[in-house]
Amino acid sequence: MSASEKTINTFATRVRQMILKFEDIKHENAELYAMVDERDAKIKELQEKLTQAKHDYDSLKMAKMMTISDSDMETTQKRIAKLIRDVNKCITLLSDK
Repeated sequence: MSASEKTINTFATRVRQMILKFEDIKHENAELYAMVDERDAKIKELQEKLTQAKHDYDSLKMAKMMTISDSDMETTQKRIAKLIRDVNKCITLLSDK
């Protein structure tokens, strides 16, 4: 075997090794892209859930603010009555002077 044949065989071997390495890296790259796509889908799903949860929270908060129970109404009426009595006392004190 001559030196040029040996060089060609070595070159062919290196090319085959590079092709195999390229195939491995190509396969790994495809797997990584699949993982990224899966993560993107998961992130999108979680963002949608977060948006829905925020909307539900805002709706519940609004409903709570609009809800007035009987005990709240009674408490408010007692407070108003007390304030009216205090104002009347102040008016009486001022008018006596």
